[in-house]
Amino acid sequence: MASENLPQGSTRRRLRQPSSSLIFSMAFVLSLLMALVLVSYGPGGSLGCDLSQNHVLVGRKTLRLLGQMRRLSPRFCLQDRMDFAFPQEMVEGGELQEAQAISVLHEMLQQSFNLFHTEHCSAAWDTTLLEQLRTGLHQQLDDLDVCLGQVMGEEDSALGRMGPTLAMKRYFQGIHVYLQEKEHSDCAWEIVRLEIMRSFSSSISLQERLRMMDGDQNSP
Repeated sequence: MASENLPQGSTRRRLRQPSSSLIFSMAFVLSLLMALVLVSYGPGGSLGCDLSQNHVLVGRKTLRLLGQMRRLSPRFCLQDRMDFAFPQEMVEGGELQEAQAISVLHEMLQQSFNLFHTEHCSAAWDTTLLEQLRTGLHQQLDDLDVCLGQVMGEEDSALGRMGPTLAMKRYFQGIHVYLQEKEHSDCAWEIVRLEIMRSFSSSISLQERLRMMDGDQNSP
């Protein structure tokens, strides 16, 4: 056959040409995909630091779960009431910048997650409701982890944790001290449950405000 008379080198060249073309096409497609990913997930992209409506809905579900976890009537625990000095004006005042607001929200969720993972807490509440609460808090933390990394550089992160975020951390430290002093009694946990519900109501307002900030930034 005619092909048998071709030089061996000519056959190799014919085999290489389609391979090189295929590699070039694949490289082009991969470059295009990477460009799309950068546009979609970059700091200014619509899929970047965007607290979705689902994030807010999970927060509202968390609030409902806290309500369902009630085991005692608050009127039986009036003697255990405590002012934990929640920084409500700071959270609801509208003066926090985006990076600070995300840092404060993250601290609140992280501290709540830690609080409801203690051994004493597991003994105080319904197991099913407690597990659902933990799952919701974890989901919200995952969302904010992404945002926290995007809106804060190393210097911004340090600054964010010195002011408003530190105030939130001290607030939760006061709750831990209170529970220890009350020896994690049922009434103490009931007072704490009501307190966390109050703080979460404020946090939902802050989350809504963050979504509005993000919408303003992404609008043309």
